[in-house]
Amino acid sequence: MYNREYISELALIVSSIEEEKRNEFITKYNARAHNPTVVFGLSIYLGFFGVDRFVLGQTLLGILKLITLGGLNIWYLIDLFLVASAARKRNIEIATALANDLKN
Repeated sequence: MYNREYISELALIVSSIEEEKRNEFITKYNARAHNPTVVFGLSIYLGFFGVDRFVLGQTLLGILKLITLGGLNIWYLIDLFLVASAARKRNIEIATALANDLKN
């Protein structure tokens, strides 16, 4: 997911929330969301050990990546291109779940 798509989708989610509940949404979202740049940095320095996948809540992939030491460097290199997008997708999932909770 590209940054432009991410921002527009996040804006749609925020606009769907009642104005009185937006501050609560923003507070909860900021506490749970993952910064794609930080996740990318973790992937660069600790990606061999699967730390990037653990941070994104992908425990099984993190364990597999840890056991194989980054998939013998192949998985590590591929994740350098994919992990920021995975962080943005995870953030959209978090935002959607929070918005649904606040609507109920």
